[in-house]
Amino acid sequence: MTFAFPRRGRSLAAGQRSELTVIDLDGAAQIIFTADEVIEAPNWSADGKWLVFNAGGHLFRIAATGGTPEPIDTGHLADLNNDHVLSPDGRTIYVSSDDGHLYAVPFTGGTPRRVSNTHATPFHYYLHGISLDGETLAYVAIEQRDAERQVNVFSIPSAGGPDTRLTDLSMPNDGPEYSPDGRWIYFNSELAAARPGHAQIFRMSAADGSDLEQLTFDSYVNWFPHLSPDGRQVAVLSFPQGTIGHPADKQVLLRLMGPDGGPLRIIADFFGGQGTINVNSWAPDSRRLAYVAYPVAP
Repeated sequence: MTFAFPRRGRSLAAGQRSELTVIDLDGAAQIIFTADEVIEAPNWSADGKWLVFNAGGHLFRIAATGGTPEPIDTGHLADLNNDHVLSPDGRTIYVSSDDGHLYAVPFTGGTPRRVSNTHATPFHYYLHGISLDGETLAYVAIEQRDAERQVNVFSIPSAGGPDTRLTDLSMPNDGPEYSPDGRWIYFNSELAAARPGHAQIFRMSAADGSDLEQLTFDSYVNWFPHLSPDGRQVAVLSFPQGTIGHPADKQVLLRLMGPDGGPLRIIADFFGGQGTINVNSWAPDSRRLAYVAYPVAP
C-alpha cells in the first residue's frame, strides 16, 4: 500500500524498504505494513489495538493488524526522533524532539506539554522508558561536562520536575527502561567493554542507580533491552561484533533472555539496526513484539 510520509533525516537506499513486522515468541513473523520511506520505532498501545511509529519527524499510528497509517497531531512539534513511549493508561505519548527536550502529547493528538528542564550547559534528552505507574520517565542525556561529552542515564517525573542522575560514567550508556515491578532500570552500556563499542546489557536500582549488574557477556554488541509486560522476558537487539553505536543497515538479531540474564535465544535474524526497535514494542499480552526491518532488494 502506498502512503506518503514526510521526508526528513536518513533515506532508504535504492531498492530498500521499511517492513513493519509483528513476531511471536516462536519466531512466526507477519509484515503488516511496507513503506518506501524510513519508518521507525514501533510501540504498542495499552489496549493492543494500535502500533505507534515515527516517520519524517512526525508520529503515526496503524492498526496492529495492518491497514493505512493515521497521523497523530503533535502541534508545533515536527522534528521528533525515534525515542517515544506510551503511558500505561494509554492516554499519553511522551516524545523526544530534536530541540533536545521531552514533551507529552495526548494519544489522540493535541497540544504538546514540555516535561524537561532547561540547563545551563548543553543537555539533550532522549527518552526511553516509563514506570508502570506512569509517574516517572527514564532517559539518556548527552551532556557537556568540563569539555567532555558524556551520555548518562537519568529519570524525571512525567509531570515535570527535577532530573535525577542514575549513572555518572564516562563511557556511553543508552536505552534505559523500567522493569514492570519498578525495581530495576535495564540499559546498555560500554562499562565493561574491552574494546570501543562493545555494549552489553546491565540493570541497576531504579531508585538511585545502585546494585549494578551485568546481564550479557558475549561477543555481540547488545542494545535496547525491552522488558515484556509480564516481566518474564527481555528482548535485546544484537549487532555484529565490532559495531560502534547502533547504526542503520546491519544484519542484526532479535534475541530473548530472562530478566536475570542467562542464555539468549534468537527469534529473528534480519537487516535492520537504527530504528528497528529503539523503544519497547511488546504487545500487552507479552506474546508478540513489533519491529522494523529494512531489507534491500537483490
